[in-house]
Amino acid sequence: MSPEDRRAAEHDCARLVALYANLNDDARWDEVAALYAEDGVMYRPTAPDQGVEGREAILAAFKARPPRTTRHVCSNVVIDVEGPATARGTSAMLLFTGEGAPLVGSFHDRFVLTADGWRFAERRGSLTFK
Repeated sequence: MSPEDRRAAEHDCARLVALYANLNDDARWDEVAALYAEDGVMYRPTAPDQGVEGREAILAAFKARPPRTTRHVCSNVVIDVEGPATARGTSAMLLFTGEGAPLVGSFHDRFVLTADGWRFAERRGSLTFK
């Protein structure tokens, strides 16, 4: 893998992290779910041991949530490209909901290159401070 290809993969995966936060805050659930591979798995920071498997199930989980106003702030994004079609990443997350104290946590992600570009193979959230 060339240095240019590695940087492009890092950029594309980091963009997924930011796009996920923005789409989530706008309640654009179809677009959020489309960021996952068809067989992707999501672990919410508030339920880190309960995986939601598959893009359709992830979409249903988002649509089942009661409406709320949120603002996710993601930082310290580090992407490690493992090969031409796989990467891993970590990021810090701060979630404001207007319903109390902000939540502070992180995401540990696995990415896979699909025919539609880079997608989340697994997105595992956890909370550091509640």
